Amino acid sequence: MDGVVNMLGDLIISTGIPEECVFRKTRVELPGFFRPTKEWDLVVVRDGRLLAAVEAKSQAGPSFGNNFNNRAEEAIGSAQDLWTAYREGAFPDSPQPFLGYFLMLEECPASTRSVSVREPHFPVFPEFVGASYKQRYELLCRKLVLERHYTAAALVTSNSEGGRDGEYTTPAKDLSVERFARVLVGHLAMAK
Repeated sequence: MDGVVNMLGDLIISTGIPEECVFRKTRVELPGFFRPTKEWDLVVVRDGRLLAAVEAKSQAGPSFGNNFNNRAEEAIGSAQDLWTAYREGAFPDSPQPFLGYFLMLEECPASTRSVSVREPHFPVFPEFVGASYKQRYELLCRKLVLERHYTAAALVTSNSEGGRDGEYTTPAKDLSVERFARVLVGHLAMAK
């Protein structure tokens, strides 16, 4: 995911945000409300104002089931923690920051085949019935934005061979890298 974080960082710098305001790998801790701090993958702080934070995750086999649930809980919890800290004044004088979620998923038989659901007491939402992990991640990313946990989300897939060469596909247009980048750049333009 270093390549994704570096690409996004370079994009941010190309908008006129000074390089010293874009943090990757170091100085990426932000205060939380439910915990002291959380490390983000990319943070933009200019003139003491938080402008953006991005979480970049990847998921490769073999245990897609456990990892999907962990990724979902982590994404929701991180967003809730940051937005509550924002509401409580952890980032004084900051406009509403861009919060981004970027996910790369291994495309393989285990991630693309239909997965059953357990419904011992109540039915699950119909969109999850028969959905693959790839489809579940698509739903997760879309719902994270729909529910305003994140400003934008991106989902890309790649196989183990092509991924090493930077090859990827976008399963859904609304979760594309290009759309994510446009929303990020537009948000930063308004926050400058």
